[in-house]
Amino acid sequence: MPKFKFFLSTRNNSVREGDVIWSTPIPLSRHQSAITCEPDSDISLNHGDYFTAARDFLERERCKSITQSVSQYLHRNITPDEIEEIRIFLDKHGEFYHPAKVEAVLKAVRIPFVLNVAVTDIGKQCAQREYHLLKKLNTDYPDSFVPKVYSQGTVFTKMDQVETRMFLGEWFEGFHEFHISIDPSDGKYKMVVWDHERGNFYLTTQQTMDLYRQAAKILTYYYNIETFEHIFSWHHAAGDFVLKCQKDDVELKLVTVRQYRSMFEDNIASEHIDPDAKLIVEALLVFFLNMAIKMRIDRLDGVGDIVWSDDVALKGILKGIFEALALKPKISAFAEPLNECFRQHILSCSPADFFDLNQALVCTYPLQAPEVPVIRQHLGKHVEDLYNAIRQLEHG
Repeated sequence: MPKFKFFLSTRNNSVREGDVIWSTPIPLSRHQSAITCEPDSDISLNHGDYFTAARDFLERERCKSITQSVSQYLHRNITPDEIEEIRIFLDKHGEFYHPAKVEAVLKAVRIPFVLNVAVTDIGKQCAQREYHLLKKLNTDYPDSFVPKVYSQGTVFTKMDQVETRMFLGEWFEGFHEFHISIDPSDGKYKMVVWDHERGNFYLTTQQTMDLYRQAAKILTYYYNIETFEHIFSWHHAAGDFVLKCQKDDVELKLVTVRQYRSMFEDNIASEHIDPDAKLIVEALLVFFLNMAIKMRIDRLDGVGDIVWSDDVALKGILKGIFEALALKPKISAFAEPLNECFRQHILSCSPADFFDLNQALVCTYPLQAPEVPVIRQHLGKHVEDLYNAIRQLEHG
């Protein structure tokens, strides 16, 4: 069997049984710290329990899960004997998961995976649902902007008192979380990338616009034009998108898919009704406007106050949605390509149309959601900026 080693975040922070951190409870969310969190007897789990559960999952059936995953990664069959070491890095703590980076070490290579571990009841429900959603999206769509998944399972730990659910998936190497932050050099809001190895850095305006372009492109790529199914419950504040930066270029991935279903409760596809062109473009407009609002929301430095991005986001969002629409297969309901039909549709909308639609959308958000007051504060200017950005499409 491979040798297991445990770490916090990086190889500089090794954790061994008997260390103080081994018996310290893990934080139950990204807003807690391991030092200040108070254990809850119902769902408390210490670091030792976490690492033990992760090892038990990966060791099952002579490391069958990790061996098959490495084989897929390398495009050749390997045996468990070829894996010399498995390193588990507890990466961070989210509202639903406590993800670990798992490195399978072979002679000349380290192969990374993510192990999403859920402890709470809601987290375990999310893990089971998300595993199947990621499998579905990677099967249904030829390009992939979300992680591949390999295996899932349940592990009982702490004398069989605590059930954990986890699934093994693709790790996006070199990608980092990012958030709106205040640049101390000039006091302006900018996008900061959390790079724990090279140090945090701020994106340029062009890189930031490209970030929003790619985020909108990814969400639109997975939007089903005819069934209205889409990815939702994503949040910048939760670090759902991650970014890799090479010189001036940025590349984006979406690391989680919590929900994927139709925007409308009575799913037209389930009733075997072919939507007409008018319904398709109107539903697409609702998808676009909702995405444009949510794309501008973040928390300062990921955990602080709700903040609103500047209008560079809108330029990127518009570019991204049209790039993704251009990739959609031809739909018989349209004589012209879908991206051109949608461009004509939004150009026909007045400022009052946009304002009414945006107001109606915000009214569907939960009243207690902390972002709603911020959205309402900025909505008028958002609609004005959006309308002006769309007018520029007339000549594009």
